[in-house]
Parts: sequence; structure tokens; C-alpha cells
Amino acid sequence: MPKKKQPEEASHKVNNPNVLGLHAQVVAQPVTQTLEVNYMPYAMSVIVSRAIPEIDGFKPSHRKLLYTMYKMGLLTGGRTKSANIVGQTMRLNPHGDAAIYDTMVRLSRGYGALLTPFVDSKGNFGKVYSRDMAWAASRYTEAKLAPVCAELFRDIDSDTVDFVDNYDNTMKEPALLPTTFPNILVSSNMGIAVGMASQICGFNLGEVCDTTAAYLKNPDCDLSETLLGPDFPTGGQLIADPDALREIYETGRGGVRVRARYRYVKEQNLIEIYEIPYSTTTEAILDKVAELIKAGKLREVADMRDETDLGGLKLTIDLKRGTDPDRLMARLFRQTTLEDTFSCNFNILIAGTPKVLGVRQILEEWTAWRTESVRRRVYFVLGKKKDKLHLLKGLKRILLDIDKAIRIIRETEEEAEVVPNLMIGFGIDRIQAEFVAEIKLRNINKEFILKRVRETEALQGEIDDLEDILADPRRIRGIITDELRAVKEKYAEPRRTALLYSHELPEPEEEEAEEDYPVNVFLSREGYFKKITPQSLRMSGEQKYKEGDGPSQSFESANAAEMMFFTDRCQVYKTRLSEFDDTKASVLGDYLPAKLGMDEGESVIFAVLPGDYSGALLFFFENGKAARVELSAYQTASNRRKLTGAYSDKSPLAAILRLDGDGELAVYSDEPRALIFHTALLSPKSTRSAQGVQVMTLKRGRRARRVCPPEETAIVNRSRYRVRSLPAAGALLKEEDSEERQMTLLEDEKPL
Repeated sequence: MPKKKQPEEASHKVNNPNVLGLHAQVVAQPVTQTLEVNYMPYAMSVIVSRAIPEIDGFKPSHRKLLYTMYKMGLLTGGRTKSANIVGQTMRLNPHGDAAIYDTMVRLSRGYGALLTPFVDSKGNFGKVYSRDMAWAASRYTEAKLAPVCAELFRDIDSDTVDFVDNYDNTMKEPALLPTTFPNILVSSNMGIAVGMASQICGFNLGEVCDTTAAYLKNPDCDLSETLLGPDFPTGGQLIADPDALREIYETGRGGVRVRARYRYVKEQNLIEIYEIPYSTTTEAILDKVAELIKAGKLREVADMRDETDLGGLKLTIDLKRGTDPDRLMARLFRQTTLEDTFSCNFNILIAGTPKVLGVRQILEEWTAWRTESVRRRVYFVLGKKKDKLHLLKGLKRILLDIDKAIRIIRETEEEAEVVPNLMIGFGIDRIQAEFVAEIKLRNINKEFILKRVRETEALQGEIDDLEDILADPRRIRGIITDELRAVKEKYAEPRRTALLYSHELPEPEEEEAEEDYPVNVFLSREGYFKKITPQSLRMSGEQKYKEGDGPSQSFESANAAEMMFFTDRCQVYKTRLSEFDDTKASVLGDYLPAKLGMDEGESVIFAVLPGDYSGALLFFFENGKAARVELSAYQTASNRRKLTGAYSDKSPLAAILRLDGDGELAVYSDEPRALIFHTALLSPKSTRSAQGVQVMTLKRGRRARRVCPPEETAIVNRSRYRVRSLPAAGALLKEEDSEERQMTLLEDEKPL
């Protein structure tokens, strides 16, 4: 028998005479091989070469930009056009001018994203606290390196770091920058890679230097004594939770709460917010406050506007008479991003491997890396001094008998033989002989000779000292500590984010409880919603609806209850009945698409009172499938008003039912067929958008149209349609079980 091909080796030819008469061959490839060959290299490139910072605190794009500016002489020179810098950087970073300029903006002083900016900018560089304040084009702005960059490039030419080829092998670039301070903890950094992300909060430069020095002295020191907490460029108040900070310091994961700072201007009865959390923007705050005002939850606010100018950020809230500003701000802290959580994920590349490290582990890695940089620098300087000493030793041997040296040079007939003759005459090597041959005649005097002898002795002492440094780790730690103190003295600034301890927090006020009382709610087919008290309902007459509209659902509930509205766009809107005004039966009610801010053309199809989120929802689709989804899948920790992906969009929806317990349901198709099944046959799905399982098998072109309890149908012989397993085709409807038949009989009855 011929050997059967394995699926991995299977191939087939596709003949297409229109393609230059050639045969195209398509070879099937296993998905695992596709992932390994095509996707994994891309994923690793994003992780290692783009999104995750390394131990020097920079991503590759940051490093390439700063090194280009350093080579352009922008550390000590004047500013140049940003477009010039962007163009030069493309020799190292081929990702396009827009991406390079965005990187420069983030590192700039004008943008304000870093506590210690590295680019001294001039012109409009936007603001980190505004999503709409765009920066000017690169041809309009200017930049140079900030003075602190001297600490990034210190001794970079002394073999402190490795250099690698750029993308086209035409020049060299540093693999890391030899920062003299732990920039990885000072510079805030965020990156999203493939399957992982990194989010590093910035710490105060002075505190980081003190903490690192304390760690070098005692690796088991208490970090919280010197590293008080994160420090953000936008200021604000950090709610210093010792447990949260300890978790971040130990694991590298966690979150810190930051709230805005404000002042009350009594004369004008207004609040001025002048610092906001680093993780939000002024536009996000204004939008949320406007939403709360529109919902009637901030009746104390007359107006809120953005008055940010050259003086800095300022959001102004005009208060109504009699408003307590502190109580209002306490509510705004709870309901808006004026108080927000900054999540930390200290994911860093260590020797090409991403690792999530706590602060102590980061200091351990940084000090090990910095120690190696200092050792390499000392080796480099030691080598230079040994080379010089070697030359001076050769010179010293010749100066002992200078007349002999002159005689050798004079008696040599060819210039090329001068160096070899000196080597033979004094027993020195070629390098020493070359150095001696280049000495000017005017330097052959007693003073020159004495100076060289003394220099030789001093040089030997320096070499001994450098060798002692290499042999003594304590001296290397001392050098690193001295550099840290120098950086702190020269570049450290006071904290911008104030620390707010638990005992300084005002006592949390209990939220005003919503008035709770019985209500009846009514939903119409076209999306009009009414909330009516039982007393008003008893006194009212007939329910009023628009022409062509009618009742869809009604409930008895309480004013404080939560309600969910499902729409035809696979979305669900969550709200509370207290947000609707009490009304009467004689009015149309609230139009839900407008009240809830739905998308254009979106309509409500089902409402449910979730209560304690027990029970489930059954989504039945026209293709005969049904998905049973637990109500708890719609429960959220935050006050989210809109959830997308409420149910599957693979097939039109035939019906939604709430299941508080298992029971029988009848399903009708348009053939017409019907079946009755027990809901216990449907297992709950873990995701809201699950497609479900096949309940009713349908012929081509047929659709499921109705789902309801058997009690609400006209079926007489239920056993005919009852099934014990799914899926099932059901049975053709008999005339006596048809609702049309029942209606006909009722209409034909005549009174005697």
C-alpha cells in the first residue's frame, strides 16, 4: 500500500492559467509552525526591542534619540530645530519621523511627563494632563539635552558599556547608557508588548539617590525610610498606604491612590483645582462632571470650566449658594477621576529577559550593573595609564644615556631603520622606540628629564591605586555612592506629590441614602419608560402610549433598585430607578435611547431587574441556538453604565428570558414546528457573548421565532412536542395546538 501522507505534509496545487501560465503551489502549514516561524519573532522583537525598558530606564527609542542628540553636541551647545534632531535620529531608529518626534515630546520639559526631563525644549510641546492640547510640528520647536543628561553619558567613551551595530551596520550605538543614578526608578515608563506590559511610576530623584546609597551600605535596610512613595510630575496628593507601598516595594506590583489638590476661593464662592492625578486628563474630569450634572447628581455645581493658561493647570468649579466645598470635593473624589489609582507593574528587561521586580530587586540589579560599569571604566583608565607608564619607562632608559641615543640616530642612514636601531641599542619595544623617536630636540634637557622621572613615579602610584579599587568591592561601592550624592546635590528637586497619611484624611461621610419606596415600572415596545408610585397608579386612568406603540414589560420594584436594559446592538445599559422621575400613567415617559445616551439608531429590546444578580438569562437566537448566561456575569465592581458584548452577535435574537429556576420552555419555528424542552439541559456559559448550544435543528431558510413557557401557549398535547435531549427538530404543529386555531374558535362562538 502507498504510504499515506501526514496532514503536516499535505499539499495541493492550484492551477490558474491567468497567472502567466504558471502553476501556483499552496502548501498547508500547521498553525504551531506558523506561530513559531512568523509570530514568535515579532512578539520577541516587540518585547525586547520596543516596549519594555531596560535597567538604565530607557526603551530603545529613548536611547537612540538621546544618543543622537549627544553626538550632535547638544549637551553643551545651543538648541536646534526638532526636525533636525528627528532626521538625524533616523540613522539609528528607522520607525519614521512621527514616532521619533512623539518620543522626544514625552522626554521634554515642556510636555511634563517626567520628573527629571531629558530634553530642554522650546516651543509648544503640549501637556501630559491634556489629551486635546496637541504639540506643534517638529519644524516649529527647538530642543537640546538637559544638563542632567551629563549623568547619562558620563564616561561613555571609557568602555563603560557595550556598543552594537545599528540596523544597517553603518555606525555604532550604545546597548545601554551608563547612568550614574537609578533612572529606572526616577523616570515614569509605560509600555505594552505582546502578552505582557510594563508600568513604572516615577520616584523623587533625591529619595532614589538616598535609598540607593543606603542599600549599598546595607542591603537589608528599610526602603520606606528614605523612599517615601512615588512622585508624579503633575503633583497631587498621594494617599500613603503603608501596606500598598510595601507590596510595590516587595513585588513590583500594586497600586497607589492619588487625588487632586484644590483651594476654595471664598470671595467668589468657587473651587480651583490646580493639580490632578498623573493617570487622568482635564478633559476626562470635565466630561465626568458634566455627566453627573446631567444625571442630576451634582446639584451644588453651577458651572465647571477649564481655565488652564501659561500659569499652569486650573479647573474652576462655580458653586451654588450654601454649598460646602469640602463635602462636594469628597463626593467628586469618589465619583470622578479627581482621585484615581495608578497601577504599578515593574516589568524590566534584565539581560534580555523580562522580569517583574520589586524595588529592592531593582536596586540589586542596578548596583550590580553599575558596579560592572565602574569596573570597566577603571580598567579602561588603568590600561591608558599602564600604556603611558610603559612609554615613560622606555623614555627613562634612553634618557640615562641620551648621547648614545643621539649617536644611534645620527649614524643610521635610512629613516626606517631609526626605530629598530633604538630597539636594539636600548632593549626597548617598538611602541617605546616610536615614542622616543618623536621627541623634539628642544625637550632633551635636564628639566624635561626630571619631570618625566617624577611623572613616572606619580603614575605608578595612580596605577597601584586603581588596581586596589578593582580588588576592593567596598571602594567601588564608595565611588558609586559619591556619584549618587553628587547627582542629588546638583539635580534633586523637592517632591511634587504631597504625602497624605491616613490620620490626615477627613472622615468619610456616609453617602446620602436614596429614598426607597415601592414603584411600578412600565416599558413600551418603542423604548418609553415610566416609573409610577402605587398610589398614583391607583388614581390614574388608562396608560398612555404613542400611536402604534404599546406595552412590552412591567415590574413591581423599589425606587433604589438597579435596572438593566438590553439593546439590539448587543449592549446593556445599567442604571437605577432613582434616576428616573416619578410620573403618571397619562404621560409617555422617558425615551430611553435619549435618557441613557445610547448610540444612534439603538433600541431597547428587554429590561431586567438584576436584584442580587442571582439566576440567569436565556438568550435564544433565530438559528435555533440558546445561551444560558449567569446574571452575575453582568455584575461590575465599578459604576459602569454601559457594557458591550452583552450577548452573541452571530445570529439575530429571537427572545430573552430570565431564569430564576429550571423549568420547561416552548420553542416555535416559522415552519411551523414546536418543541418543549427543560432548561436543565442547558449548562451556564462563562462568557456573556457565548454563541450557546443548538436547541432546535432548523431546515435551510427557517428561523426560530418565539420562546415562552408552555402555559402561555395554546398547545394541548404537550407530550407530543416534549424532547428529552438536544438538539431536536420538534414536531409539526397540529391544528388544535395552533394559536390561530384557538383564536378562530373563539371568534366563531355566538351568544345564544
